[in-house]
Amino acid sequence: MNKNTASGNLKQVKGSVKEALGKVIGNDGLEAEGAIEKVAGKNQEKLGKKQEKAEDAAEKTNPKTNN
Repeated sequence: MNKNTASGNLKQVKGSVKEALGKVIGNDGLEAEGAIEKVAGKNQEKLGKKQEKAEDAAEKTNPKTNN
């Protein structure tokens, strides 16, 4: 798991909490902020997964030599 994947997961959790809290206390702004943060987290997680795939492919194409 790389930095973007982990950060994306954390943003999704924070967004879910904000969204739920906004619903409970009737704060539409907080609820919307949480929903936006969840989407941003999902996108960051996807970016991280794509980076991991690219790194894996690059490593298979050009393996490191052990001396």
